[in-house]
Amino acid sequence: MDVDVAVVGAGQAGLAAGYHLRRTGLDFVLLDDQPQPGGAWQHYWDSLRLFSPAAHSPLPGWWMPEQPGAEFPTARHVVDYLSAYEQRYQLPIYRPVRVATVHERGPRLELTTDQGLWRTRAVISATGTWSHPHVPRYPGGDTYQGRQLHTVHYRSGHEFEGQRVVIVGGGNSAAQILAEVSQYAETLWVARREPRFMPDDIDGRVLFDVATRSMATRAQGMDDTVDVSRLGDIVMVPSVRAARSRGVLKAHPMFEALTSTGVVWGQGREQWACDAVIWCTGFRPALGHLAGMDLFDVSGHIPTTGTRAHHDPRVHLLGYGDWTGRASSTIIGAGRTAKAAVRELAERVGPPRYP
Repeated sequence: MDVDVAVVGAGQAGLAAGYHLRRTGLDFVLLDDQPQPGGAWQHYWDSLRLFSPAAHSPLPGWWMPEQPGAEFPTARHVVDYLSAYEQRYQLPIYRPVRVATVHERGPRLELTTDQGLWRTRAVISATGTWSHPHVPRYPGGDTYQGRQLHTVHYRSGHEFEGQRVVIVGGGNSAAQILAEVSQYAETLWVARREPRFMPDDIDGRVLFDVATRSMATRAQGMDDTVDVSRLGDIVMVPSVRAARSRGVLKAHPMFEALTSTGVVWGQGREQWACDAVIWCTGFRPALGHLAGMDLFDVSGHIPTTGTRAHHDPRVHLLGYGDWTGRASSTIIGAGRTAKAAVRELAERVGPPRYP
């Protein structure tokens, strides 16, 4: 099939792109490899909470409804919102469709999928990172006989009741999972550097306001001196504050190796025996479908200006982090970067092929 624009992925970034594309008159599709709506949110653990109220987490055009009885919405609430969003705007989503490769075919780009070929004048890649979890390699990792799992495999603290659990990582996922698991198990929190906690009165609402001022500053042609990272890394949502009250928010230095029964530090080989290690160590962009194009630099990164790939302006990347737009991996940030990407892409692609 031939279209003007193909969006790969129909999570929050893909839906934001779809909203703006439908206003251009261009013929477009969203190809999503998930059987159900909701993007990565449908796979998050049960107790995950957004960092801000629903009113501060909208996609373009429609504010997220509040979740009754919950100031900070759950992942399930976000899934319901994304599902309703794609229905509200009748976005042309095909699922499940897995895009294997994108190749240049003359003036067109060709997408090979498990449901056939698509030819397009431009591609927006919005596949996110959830399908590419990162687990660092540590000495002894192959000999450890306990359970090792990444954030993507975590569901509930109940399954660790009565166990000893090491939680690795210094970000929000580690803090929220620690807060829950510590209610059922003896926990040890380790991180490569000391975690930085935001003040209790700083959450997504403040980050939203800071980002808004930052965008206004750049729009006026002035230097952006706002550095959100100075506020800290971990948002003190209610569960994390409760964990602090229980005295469990103490992070230890990263262990040096694993043994068959636990983790160890130093020449003295101080050991902490454990039943499980939960790696809250982040993700890498899921960009395997673009591997056949000449987009990557020698480090394996795709250089961009805004969201546009340097080496092929027909390809835009949405939602992979600050390198593809300020806060683009958040719900509200995805909408903002999608607007700019679609505007630039529509100018390049030109008028719709059909009246």
